[in-house]
Amino acid sequence: MTQQASAAEDALPSDAVEVGRVLGAWGIKGGIKVKAFSADPQALFSTKRWYLQPPETLRPGIAAVPLPPLLRVVQAREHGDVVVATVQGLDDRSAAEALRGARVFVPRTSFPTPDDGEFYWVDLIGLTVADRAGAVLGQVIGLIETGPHCVLRIQPEDSVVAEVLIPFVGAYVDTVDEDARRITVDWNIGD
Repeated sequence: MTQQASAAEDALPSDAVEVGRVLGAWGIKGGIKVKAFSADPQALFSTKRWYLQPPETLRPGIAAVPLPPLLRVVQAREHGDVVVATVQGLDDRSAAEALRGARVFVPRTSFPTPDDGEFYWVDLIGLTVADRAGAVLGQVIGLIETGPHCVLRIQPEDSVVAEVLIPFVGAYVDTVDEDARRITVDWNIGD
C-alpha cells in the first residue's frame, strides 16, 4: 500500500459522527477505556476502525500530543459503564494513556440499522418540527437525555423564545419522517 493510499484511508470520513471519548489506559498492555456518548454503545462495536480527533480544549498545563488518526480495533467490549478496547500497535500503558481526552468518531454508514420507531440522535438533529396544523416550530438542535426519555431541543424560527423543549415520547411526537426531514408533534409553543 502506498503512503498516499494509507493517508486517504486514515482520513476522517465525511459522515463521521463523534461517539465517545478516550478516558485513559486500561490495564498494562495498551488497552484503552472509552466513554460512549450513548447508553447503548453499538456504534463503537459496528466497526473496527475508530477515527481520533484531539479534544476541543486542552487541560491547563497539558501540551497537545500528536494522535494517530485511525485506531484499528482488535477487540472491544462493555466493561461497566465504559467500553474497553485493545488496538493494533498500542502495546503499553504509556501509549494508551497518551490518548486520554481524544474524541472517537465512526462513520455513520457503519451504524447498526435501528429498529422501527428507533432513531439515532444524529439523524434527528436538523429536522424541522411542525405542529399538527403544519405550523413550523423550528429545527432540532440537540437532544437531552433525562433518564426515562429524551427531550428534543428545538430552535424556534422568529420567536422570542430561545429554545423549546419537547419530550420525545409518543404522547407528543406523532411522526418522524426522516426522508421529508420533518417531525410532527402535538405541541403549541404557547402552551
